[in-house]
Amino acid sequence: MDPGFYLSALVQGLAFGGLGLGIYLSLRIFNIPDITTDGSYTLGGVVTAIGMTAGWPPLAASVMACAAGALAGICSGMIHTRLRVDALLSGILVMTALYSINLMLMGRPNLPVANDVSVLNMIGADDSQTAAMLSAVVLIGSVLVALLFFLRSDFGIALRATGNSPSMARASGIAVNSMKVAGLGISNALVAFSGSMLTQYQGFADINMGIGIVIGGLGAVMVGEALPIPLLRKGIAGVLLAVVLGSILFRFAIATALSLGIDPNYLRLMTALIVLGIITLGRIRKKQHA
Repeated sequence: MDPGFYLSALVQGLAFGGLGLGIYLSLRIFNIPDITTDGSYTLGGVVTAIGMTAGWPPLAASVMACAAGALAGICSGMIHTRLRVDALLSGILVMTALYSINLMLMGRPNLPVANDVSVLNMIGADDSQTAAMLSAVVLIGSVLVALLFFLRSDFGIALRATGNSPSMARASGIAVNSMKVAGLGISNALVAFSGSMLTQYQGFADINMGIGIVIGGLGAVMVGEALPIPLLRKGIAGVLLAVVLGSILFRFAIATALSLGIDPNYLRLMTALIVLGIITLGRIRKKQHA
């Protein structure tokens, strides 16, 4: 197998790191299965493609993609907290609406990125996989450090306290509903950033690129949590790093399966089976340690 194939999987794994971090925030901190991510991932790609076609710098397009994703997450959070709609249902409603919004923004099902420059070739002027890998490491590393400092700030601690115990947080004077809205906004901003990176890497945005993407993010989180490295279980820094490593390993697992000759048309089935296998192994491990 061409080494470039696995280098491509590494770049995609790093790009999916934002998705994994976003899923971790919503699912592990707030215990909310946020389906909004399917739509916000595509939204990030759509905004990026439109912005770069209009001549925006790649990094500016990515920032706008994050803002659009945050807005989607805030809408989902507002529906959940203000209208008291179940969190899962509110995510489904926003995701469904985003499908039409994304299609309306693009004007067609597929939109190419009309720019040779992207955030994934900012280190090195060529389009090589090595340049893309180095750029992806810098981008995801920057996001990881920024998220770590944020979660360790007073606001971040209040955010985590809300997810850990809403009743205790409320008793401490924390605006629980506002924290949930903010948390979902940040989560979907990270997911949209991942969609932006993948759009710039593959060279186009597609209306169906986000369908079932939440399963990939969940798989990344679970792989990271299953890594037998004690250091990755110590503190929030270790957990966040584990999620990014999980994203990389999850993409490598899919790349390996494809290299063995599995039909790409069965990719989503394969993804679901990998996640199911991880869940099963986790349950078996818990029974053995019980």
